[in-house]
Amino acid sequence: MKTLAKLPVTIVTGFLGAGKTTLLRHLLEQAAGRRIAVIVNEFGELGIDGEILKQCAIGCSEEEAVGRVFELANGCLCCTVQEEFFPVMRELVARRGELDQILIETSGLALPKPLVQAFQWPEIRNACTVDAVITVVDSPAVAAGTFAAHPEQVDAQRQQDPNLDHESPLHELFEDQLASADLVVLNKADLLDAAVLAGVRAQVADELPAAVKIVEASAGRLPLSVLLGLNAEAELHIDGRPTHHDHEGHEDHDHDEFDSFHVDLPEVEERALLDALAALVERHAVLRIKGFAAIPGKPMRLLIQGVGKRFDKHFDRPWLASESRTTRLVLIGQELDQAAIANQLRTALA
Repeated sequence: MKTLAKLPVTIVTGFLGAGKTTLLRHLLEQAAGRRIAVIVNEFGELGIDGEILKQCAIGCSEEEAVGRVFELANGCLCCTVQEEFFPVMRELVARRGELDQILIETSGLALPKPLVQAFQWPEIRNACTVDAVITVVDSPAVAAGTFAAHPEQVDAQRQQDPNLDHESPLHELFEDQLASADLVVLNKADLLDAAVLAGVRAQVADELPAAVKIVEASAGRLPLSVLLGLNAEAELHIDGRPTHHDHEGHEDHDHDEFDSFHVDLPEVEERALLDALAALVERHAVLRIKGFAAIPGKPMRLLIQGVGKRFDKHFDRPWLASESRTTRLVLIGQELDQAAIANQLRTALA
């Protein structure tokens, strides 16, 4: 009986809105016949990232593609790894003769180290190996300090007292994502001039072992050869990579401080919605907004993703005949007043 080789697994992690899903989209578009299974872990009540990925062309029909996209929609993967991740991996291990690669996109709020450590479990390690942990960095956000909950305040504190560098849980999370990386992608490099980008590269390099490669990308576009086949076997050395959360129980994770909820709205004018969202992040500690909107007179759905005050939008697909033309937004932040936020949005768009 032929012994199957270990199935390579690529874990894509990174901060909120760094461009993980866009990078995966480009990777899948280059699949060239590779049989790839995707696990998406979505922080929030709506699996929008999963919907995006299910539209990718991976060389099979829509019906076949549904069976290849596994979505964990109940939050932090490292805290749910035994409840959901293991059964999904067990299914993929049973089918590994049909697969060439597994891709895992973590939540922007997940810690990658516990996930990599899960590949040390006997039932997984005999069948799979972590080819690489790819950490996607939002270069403009790092340059601006917006990986912090309140970037202006935290940056001012850091200027006055370098001992306060790690007071923000977002900063610690950013460092922990770098600590687990085998490859770092400085995404959105085209949005920065050379000097600022060099500063981001230097800041990131300070957090990494010299052996970890840093590459630059625009909109996640990188050749397949850069992203796959790194053969890092990350599960074998992940225990030797110290992080801020090594001695904490799952219930104590800093990202438990984050709230996530969704707001449903009717059809909305595009400009009015974007203005309302910009006003919202000025008044509330909203870190990320993502969702889709129904625009009057437009046959396609408007996809919206925002980090801080920056919003990206595009029409992603036509509305289905079976769908209700409604707007749904997922908001992620800290100590959010859900009622006040929903009321502000509905009042602004009335």
